[in-house]
Amino acid sequence: MSETLYDVLIIGGGPAGLTAGLYTSRAKLKSLLVERMILGGQVMTTTKVENYPGFPGGIDGPDLMVRFQEHCQEFGLETMTGEVTGLVDKGDEKIVTVDGKEFRTRAVIITTGAEPSKLDVPGEVEFTGRGVSYCATCDGAFFRNVPVAIIGGGDTAAEEALFLCRFASKVYMVHRRDELRATKVLQDRIFANDKIEMVWNSTVEEVVGDNTGVTSLILRNKVDDSQRTLEAVGMFVAVGVTPKAHFLAEILDLNPGGYILTDSDCRTSMPGVFAAGDVRKKILKQIATAVGDGAIAAIVAEKYLDDME
Repeated sequence: MSETLYDVLIIGGGPAGLTAGLYTSRAKLKSLLVERMILGGQVMTTTKVENYPGFPGGIDGPDLMVRFQEHCQEFGLETMTGEVTGLVDKGDEKIVTVDGKEFRTRAVIITTGAEPSKLDVPGEVEFTGRGVSYCATCDGAFFRNVPVAIIGGGDTAAEEALFLCRFASKVYMVHRRDELRATKVLQDRIFANDKIEMVWNSTVEEVVGDNTGVTSLILRNKVDDSQRTLEAVGMFVAVGVTPKAHFLAEILDLNPGGYILTDSDCRTSMPGVFAAGDVRKKILKQIATAVGDGAIAAIVAEKYLDDME
């Protein structure tokens, strides 16, 4: 077990976690942020962020997250790479297990975010990395001058469809409804793009391929129950996200969807443990709301620590 006693340990390094770390380290609280992958979270795979205040014309996701990181470094936030697998309540202290090593902390802020949801159809797992992807900005460049499909109808699906147009010869946008859920400005761009063809009222039944990768998709029309084969060598899935809180299922109160339940001040069911960002149940999941959550969680955690003394 680590001999160091932290004031705050933050689990997750996306916008919510980095904001929380900025606030706690600026408040002179000894803070450690643990991130499983790379700092910045899902924003690191976003080509352009257009709705974060202060950046007219938009800013690339990685560039925005680098600014977050640099701001945190100004105040001495300590960070490390590792996977958290346990959280134990010891009253005034919490024990957080990271890659088998135990860390002591007085308060915890959980900002683990969410990950892309899967379709759970035959062929999806087999061809992941060989034509099936969950990140167009990560893998789109591998699909130059070939037809691809994007599955979904929300903002993420629309943004990824537009991005894929830079590389693919054709982008099929497969959506289970007869209208998009994306914001109006994104819909206008989708319908104005000659490379994008809408496939309405349809779901993926199976991903078909061979030793070279994906060759086609079997689609089912929800209106007449007919099937069709869609010739595409890439399938990009953008059908929502799943909260990364599975390791907390027996520790904190979660809703049926797996999101952490909190009050309006980001307090969880365990005293001294707070949740912020996409991992907690809330109406809107955006960078701006994650930043707000991170700030609230940090300030409420600071008050919690003050009340302990």
